[in-house]
Amino acid sequence: MMAEYWSNLAMVTSAVVYLLALAAFAAEWAAARRLEAADVPAGVLVGAGGPDLVETEAAPSAAETRARLRTDMFGRMGLALTLIGWACHLGGVVFRGIAANRFPWGNMYEFVTAALFLVVTFYLVLAFRGARWLGLPVALLVVIGQGLAVTVFYVAVAPLVPALHSVWFIVHIVVACTAGAAFNVGGLLSILYLLKSRAERREQLRGYLAKLPSSARIDELAYRFHAFAFPLWTFAVAAGAVWAEYAWGRFWGWDPKETWSLVTWVVYAGYLHARATAGWRGKRAAVVAIVGLACFWFNFVGINLLVSGLHSYAGI
Repeated sequence: MMAEYWSNLAMVTSAVVYLLALAAFAAEWAAARRLEAADVPAGVLVGAGGPDLVETEAAPSAAETRARLRTDMFGRMGLALTLIGWACHLGGVVFRGIAANRFPWGNMYEFVTAALFLVVTFYLVLAFRGARWLGLPVALLVVIGQGLAVTVFYVAVAPLVPALHSVWFIVHIVVACTAGAAFNVGGLLSILYLLKSRAERREQLRGYLAKLPSSARIDELAYRFHAFAFPLWTFAVAAGAVWAEYAWGRFWGWDPKETWSLVTWVVYAGYLHARATAGWRGKRAAVVAIVGLACFWFNFVGINLLVSGLHSYAGI
């Protein structure tokens, strides 16, 4: 069982490294507390889709220059630690699969670690395209999730229950984890949008909020992630129904997990529909997205812990 040992070691190491990354990103925000909107240096990448150049009106003072250097140093440190944590996380997932001699998605511990790995993967793609500013909320989410996974949700490697021996189960879980990771990134962007828009309304763009792109840009990025995730979630629900027919002889039975998957789908469908037809932007759309994220996590974790059903095999 050496593979299981190395998987556990890699998972715990990733949780510790992510915690260090969180500390570095928190230090980045703290170091930027004296920066104003006009203090952001020209040429800084602030959007996932490309550079937004900010013109400075006056030459920075020595104190401002030091603050910028400290901010950038901590940000680079946080990104480097996140990359190291991601590599350890990948090793943990791979060794878990080797130890189990199957795809490592057979219980809640494996679901959570796989979904969080994809969250970090999405963030790293964004970060190397100029959106390093998303590091603090991503690191906070991953530290909490990975910490719970290795301490509370952990279960030893075991064979799959008979109901899971289906290719549709693999399809269902892979697509659901990918959609869930995108929903999480979109939800974090929605939270940042609320913080940024509030600062803009009050004309209090100080500190790290001054380094973020405009609230309109953050809102657009959040929408793109939700628009990407929703079709995947739709397919995941449909694939789950096909799998249920194979495993239990019916496509839909209003099992608690199935019901909350539908609730989550309805919330996100409402989010996208409201943006497309009613022109919802900004605060109202962000609030709906955050409600959808809460539904997703309740479905992903809460149902397994609190409610008995056909999906109870995934619990701890």
